[in-house]
Amino acid sequence: MFAPISIMTDMSKEMVLLIYFFIGIGFGFFLERGGLGNSKVMALQFYFRNMTVFKVMFTAIITGMTGLILLNAVGWLDLGSIYMNKSFLWPGIVGGLVMGVGFAVGGYCPGTSIVGLSTLKMDALFYILGSLFGMFIFGETVPYFEKFFKSGLMADNGTITIQKYFGMSSGLVAFIVIIIALLGFWGSEKVEKYFRDKETKNEIV
Repeated sequence: MFAPISIMTDMSKEMVLLIYFFIGIGFGFFLERGGLGNSKVMALQFYFRNMTVFKVMFTAIITGMTGLILLNAVGWLDLGSIYMNKSFLWPGIVGGLVMGVGFAVGGYCPGTSIVGLSTLKMDALFYILGSLFGMFIFGETVPYFEKFFKSGLMADNGTITIQKYFGMSSGLVAFIVIIIALLGFWGSEKVEKYFRDKETKNEIV
């Protein structure tokens, strides 16, 4: 079984992999069409000049979340069967900081660098090569930091969700996240307009 979706349990391994292949193509296509294959668009996020990344990713989050809840409601998917990585607080914070700095400096994340390479962007190629080299260094040095990578385990079973932590239903969590997203979209438009107007005034002066 390749996914906790009941309608896929009777499919052959080849058919499931083919479905994943086309999902991957669609995901990459829409990332590129959304501008996330351009390092300039990605980098401008950190200067509040272009909030496309925020809008696209938050849209993806609420779309995926809503889809999972609906599939679970009609009995096609078991949310409890979805694998979740264990949550380690301290390595998560350090990893997030490293990822954030790399994102801001390089203008890509690992996924969007592949999208950028698909349109033959050379900066994406060098970003990917750097990522591969970093993975190699990590693999060679991981025994020295293994204790740290397992520190700060959150929750008894190692996984934590908003739903479980606050004892909320999945529907209520989804409603709150959607409200936050709508407020975020509204706020991002205001932020973009503020910095565009500020930049225009500086150019006039």
